[in-house]
Amino acid sequence: MPDGHNRSAWIHEQPGLTALALVSALLALFVLLPYLQFVLFGVVLAYILFPVQERLEQYIRPTVAAITIVVATLLIVLIPLIYVITIAVRQALDVVNSINQGELDVAAIEEAIQFNGYAVDLVELYQSNQDRIATGLEQLAMGVLDFAGSLPSLFIGLTITLFILFALLRDGKRLLAWVQWVLPVDDTILDELRTGLDQLMWASVVGNVAVAAIQAVLLGVGLFVAGVPAVIFLTVATFVLTLLPLVGAFGVWIPAAAYLAAVGRVTAAAAMVVYGLFVTFSDSYFRPALIGQTSAYNAAIVIVGIFGGLIVFGAVGLFIGPVALGGAKLVLDCFARERTGVPTPDAQREQTTPGAESAPAAAESETTLDTADATADTELEESEKTNVDTDTENRSGD
Repeated sequence: MPDGHNRSAWIHEQPGLTALALVSALLALFVLLPYLQFVLFGVVLAYILFPVQERLEQYIRPTVAAITIVVATLLIVLIPLIYVITIAVRQALDVVNSINQGELDVAAIEEAIQFNGYAVDLVELYQSNQDRIATGLEQLAMGVLDFAGSLPSLFIGLTITLFILFALLRDGKRLLAWVQWVLPVDDTILDELRTGLDQLMWASVVGNVAVAAIQAVLLGVGLFVAGVPAVIFLTVATFVLTLLPLVGAFGVWIPAAAYLAAVGRVTAAAAMVVYGLFVTFSDSYFRPALIGQTSAYNAAIVIVGIFGGLIVFGAVGLFIGPVALGGAKLVLDCFARERTGVPTPDAQREQTTPGAESAPAAAESETTLDTADATADTELEESEKTNVDTDTENRSGD
C-alpha cells in the first residue's frame, strides 16, 4: 500500500478510479439531500449522546446500549419537544385570534398608555394597518397548514434521524476510522482537524444550546410569576431568539414588560425589566463557561453561519452552519500551512507575543540561577571537605 506521503501522487496516477470515487460520493450526496437536515440532526444527537454510549458500554453490549439511548431519546427528548412545540403554536394562534377578534380590552390599554402621557387610538391604528395584519394572519395560517401537511414527511425524517443516531452510537468509532482511512490526507492533519471540529461542535451544539435553554427556562419562570399569558410560547420563543445572534432574550422580555405596563401593572413591568436584564447579562457568564475559546468560532462565523445555515439546512442549521464555516477555516488553514510551510498568522502572533518571549527567557534565567547555586554549594562542600582532611593530616603529624 502507498504511504501517506504518496497518496496525492497515487490519485494522479489512477485518474479512472479517482473519478469513479468522486462520482460515487456525489451520488450518495444526492441520495442524502432530500433528508439532509434529519441526517444532520441525527449527527448532532449522536455527538451529544456519545459519552453516554461509552459509559453504558462498560456494563452492556454496544448494540443494547445504542438501542437504550435511542428509546430514551425518543421518550424523553423528541416526544416532549414535539408536545411543547404544539402547545406553543396553539398559544400563538390563540393570541393572534384574540387580537383579530377584538377580545383584548383596547380601551383599558389606551387609558393606561394615556396615563403615562401618551395619546394613541389603537382602533384607528388597527384599521389603518388592517390589510397588513390580515396578510400576516393569512401567511401564519398557511404556514400552519403547510406544517400539518408535512407531518408524514416529518415522521419519515424523524425515523431517519433515529436510525442515524443508532448507527453512529454503535459504530461511530469505526466510521471515523474508515473516513480517516479513505481520505487522502496525512493522519496528523486529520487528527488536527478532528480536534478542531470537536471544539466547534462543542461550542455550537452543546454550549450554545445549553446557554439558550438556561436563559429560556429562567425567563419562562419569570414570565409565569409575572402572570404573562402564553408562557410556553414565549419560553420557546426565548430559546430560539437566544440561539440567534444580535437578538437574545431582549426580543421577549421587553414586549412582556410593555404589556404589563399597558395593562396597568407598573410594578410587575419594572420587576420584569430588572429580571430580564439579569437573564440577558447572564449570557456573558454562561457562554464563556460552557463554550470556551476557539479561534475558528468568532462572532462573524457565528452570525453568518447561523443565518446561512437556517436557509441551507433548515432548523438544524442553527448548529451546523457555524460548524461548517469554522470547519472550512480549519481546512483552509491546514491547506495553506502545508502548501507554504508557514504557520497561520494566529500561531505567529502567539509566538511573537511578549509573554511568549519572556517565558523562555525567564525559564532560562531560573535555570542559570539554579545551576549557579548548585555550583556554589558543591564548591562549599569541597572546601569544607578539604579543610577537614587538612586538620586530620595535621593531627596525624603531631
